[in-house]
Amino acid sequence: MTEKSEEQKAAEGKVEELRQEGGPFVVAAEDTRMPMVFMDAREPGNPIIFANDSFLSLTGYRRDEVLGHSFNFLMAQGTDPKALALVEAAFEVSDDHSSEVRYRRKDGSEFWAALFISPVRDESGDIVQNFASFIDLTRHKEEQAQSRMLIDELNHRVKNTLTTVQSIVAQALRNASDPEEIRESIESRLFALSRSHDLLTRENWESAGLHDVVNAALEPFGVANGRSERFKVTGENVRFPPKAALALGIAFHELATNAVKYGAFSGETGCVRIAWTIEPAPEGDRLILRWSEENGPPVAPPTKKGFGSRVIERGLALEMGGTTRLDYRPDGVICTIDIPAPHGARNG
Repeated sequence: MTEKSEEQKAAEGKVEELRQEGGPFVVAAEDTRMPMVFMDAREPGNPIIFANDSFLSLTGYRRDEVLGHSFNFLMAQGTDPKALALVEAAFEVSDDHSSEVRYRRKDGSEFWAALFISPVRDESGDIVQNFASFIDLTRHKEEQAQSRMLIDELNHRVKNTLTTVQSIVAQALRNASDPEEIRESIESRLFALSRSHDLLTRENWESAGLHDVVNAALEPFGVANGRSERFKVTGENVRFPPKAALALGIAFHELATNAVKYGAFSGETGCVRIAWTIEPAPEGDRLILRWSEENGPPVAPPTKKGFGSRVIERGLALEMGGTTRLDYRPDGVICTIDIPAPHGARNG
């Protein structure tokens, strides 16, 4: 026989001996869903003399691949050296021990488990066995990692939102002196920001369609004032990541606000056409969006740029690496937005 066969034979003999001595306890250990092993504390390396089916299912080993082997052979592969040292120290101290350890199954996949080791003593008080049980923590660890990722993402979003709010408030204070005008300016822009947030929340903050971004931004201007039929929107519902969707939502709000105060929506017959296409370019596809106001009162260029103009021209350039051009033509404002097309976007 080979040396391995001898170890196996000896271990199997000790399993039968353990059954006879342990009686109902060993039977219960065999049937329980908690992974368990017994080790011979009188032999070097604490060889395994019992492993229940739950342990074999957890680790992927066969019983003949476990019995007679050192307990640490399971841990040595893919286990944190510090955790391994703690477990080895537990055998030396000969006291109850618990720790969380990352293991590797037979197929190479990893799992986390809470390990509990307790010594088993004979009538003289000498340790004859070590008993180990496991609780699979893999799902718990994955949920912890997911929670940390979500918290980090939430912190990032909150910081970005607070930066945007700070900019809105600062610009409102800079461009107006009347308290009521300041309040209205801040409230309307925060409301626009919240609508974009609501849209992204419904989409689990993964992305948002451009049609949906436009509709969310312009809905208050159409529903509240009966102008919904005066919006003409055409283009594929190209999806943008959250940061770009927020920037576009704010830009559309500013364009609509300007149209209500000075442009197409300041009269009874004006309308707005919004259309976009995707055009190839050497540096990558570009999305060209055109906001065109028609049938409104005559338009003249402003004597100075306000907050809205700065948001439209600079905000999209900063947040999306695009360019924006505002043309104040006599027959209506035209805004052309040239931004990188999202990956995979195509004209329908």
